[in-house]
This record gives sequence, structure tokens and C-alpha cells, in this order.
Amino acid sequence: MTRHTITLVVNGAPRTATVDARLSLLDCLRGEWGLTGTHAGCEHGACGACTVLLEGEPVRSCLLLAVQADGARVTTIEGLATGEDLHPVQQGFWECHGLQCGFCTPGMVLTAVDLLARVPDPSEAEIRQALAGNLCMCTGYENIVRAVRWAAAHARAAHA
Repeated sequence: MTRHTITLVVNGAPRTATVDARLSLLDCLRGEWGLTGTHAGCEHGACGACTVLLEGEPVRSCLLLAVQADGARVTTIEGLATGEDLHPVQQGFWECHGLQCGFCTPGMVLTAVDLLARVPDPSEAEIRQALAGNLCMCTGYENIVRAVRWAAAHARAAHA
């Protein structure tokens, strides 16, 4: 097997690992670095549970080889909070009961973070469109949409 040494900046900290060329970014995050907040769902890119931000863009980490991410900045769910202070989207999910089992939550949150970075005041339709690639089997999405709207409003108020 071909192995490669890769270095990424994960949640602001440099990380290095020597990995098999076929190892997914998902498996590297979870297995090499213990960042288990990124969930392994379908492993086919369909459910969105493994979504992380790569250079600020949401990607399915199950579809990306770790070696393809070499040199990149990656943000996982573990990198959003600042100490005890939750990211506004995480706080919105808490305040609006935007989760039940929590399996889809990390991918939903990171997708919403990307949306709000691009569209600070999204409509309900824009939120639903952005989250369309993230599957949730528990909530019915209503509270997730409310959570993203809550986060958007609070983020705008904080910057006003």
C-alpha cells in the first residue's frame, strides 16, 4: 500500500499523519485525530452527516481522500465553539430544539455556518435549499430551519 504524509490545519491547529492513499478524509479525522464529531453515515456522499468545511466550503469528507486535502484548512464541528461559548448556529440548534438524535447535527450545523457566511439573512426557502443535501430522519426539519433563522438573527444583532 502506498502511504503519504499529509499535513492539514484542522480547527486552527496543524495536524500531520502518514496515511494510506485510499483513506478518506472522514476516516482520517475520526481515526487518526480522534475528531469523532464528524459522523460516518452513508459513506456515499448522500446523507451529509460527514460534512466539514474545507477552505471554508462544505464538503462530504467521506468522498474526499485525505491526501487530496493535504495542505488545506479543515473545520469540523469541534472547531466551532470558542471555549464554553457555542457558535451562534450551535446555540440556535440548542435554543430551537433543532436536533433529536443528533446524528445529522454536525453536518447540518456546518452547512448552516457556510450558508450564513454567504447569506447573512437567508429566507426560509434559502435555508431549506442549503440544507437539502443533509438528511435528518428525526426532526422534520422545522426546528432546524428555526435554529438557522435564530442564528442568523443573533449574528446580525451581534454585529449591529
